[in-house]
Amino acid sequence: MAHVAGIVLFALGIGLTIALHEAGHMYTARAFGMRVRRFSIGFGPKVAAFKRGDTEYSLAALPVGGFCDIAGMTAQDELSAEEAPHAMYAKPAWQRIVVLSGGVAVNVMLGFAILVGVGLNAGLPDPHADVRARVGETMCTADVLADGSLAPCQGAGPAAVAGVRPGDIITAVNGEPVADFVELRERILTMPGQTVTLGIERQGSQLELPVLVDAVERPSSPGGPAVDVGSIGVASAPVDVMVQHDWSTVVPATAAFSWDMAKSTVEAIIKLPAKVPGVVAAVFGSERADDSPMSVVGASRVGGELVERSLWPAFFMMLASLNYFLALFNLIPLPPFDGGHIAVVIYEKIRDAIRRLRGRPALGPADYRGLMPVTYVMAALLMGFGALVILADVVNPIRLFG
Repeated sequence: MAHVAGIVLFALGIGLTIALHEAGHMYTARAFGMRVRRFSIGFGPKVAAFKRGDTEYSLAALPVGGFCDIAGMTAQDELSAEEAPHAMYAKPAWQRIVVLSGGVAVNVMLGFAILVGVGLNAGLPDPHADVRARVGETMCTADVLADGSLAPCQGAGPAAVAGVRPGDIITAVNGEPVADFVELRERILTMPGQTVTLGIERQGSQLELPVLVDAVERPSSPGGPAVDVGSIGVASAPVDVMVQHDWSTVVPATAAFSWDMAKSTVEAIIKLPAKVPGVVAAVFGSERADDSPMSVVGASRVGGELVERSLWPAFFMMLASLNYFLALFNLIPLPPFDGGHIAVVIYEKIRDAIRRLRGRPALGPADYRGLMPVTYVMAALLMGFGALVILADVVNPIRLFG
């Protein structure tokens, strides 16, 4: 029951995020005397709609975003005589940029506010925490069963036989540095049956220990055949990376954490096209990568897992991350993104400034008809990618807990 409640809560959080993004456009547009024709959550056929004043509010069938239709967003927009005085394209450039960035600003503020709340109640990750691969205990190596549990095993594992002790920090594998336990695990998984040299830091001293990596079996995917992977029989020591804050420290801590989150989000957006083949493969049964893109369906499912285990800080941090992603994704300088429209306004100002320097008159609003092919291609790619990720989230979802 808690799992279902978590799914519903996160889905509502996504819906609220989208609604507030579009509200950022709508209210700034109205503040500058622009006419908002339609405010929609979702795309495609209308599920429900009502009209209040000059604006139609609607819920559409495809929950992959939303839009705010402002009269005269381009000079090619057809306008009624009543709408003409409120056309967006006729407003000063700075007002148009404020309106176009209104949704992004709302998402940044909302994400920041959520993280402030998390920082005050549960704490935020400490950017200076020591997350190196510190050994908590050594153990025997065991096969992973189909249900995710470990098969019985006995005796000392390869790491213990080689002389690895609890408290040691594993700094390198075969001379190549490892940043944390996750990187160590991923490296060892690919080396079954090999002898590797572990770089060890022990009480300030540097050691090198040769370790024969055991080959153990684990399922290649949920319900898939077993494959051999490497294991050396070590478990990580607990790492306390969370720091709780009060009002005197939470704002700068949130700003620092938000900056790190923004950098990670930009890197993820840049890598997004390269992840498409992996999503396609996941649809046809391949193992789904942990960092695979997720749709609203997959994110809501993960939110359900977090609520089921009462991991509320992680739930809200994921919601904050979604807001930052939506803000930065919308700044891509191509139509139909907000960043694409902002880029056109900036282009108009630069173009007209150059013309004035040459003694020529300004040309006014840009002709968007030349950008329509780019807009259609980008819209088609977005819809296709969204449908693909939703399908992957249905047939092969990401699971945080097995």
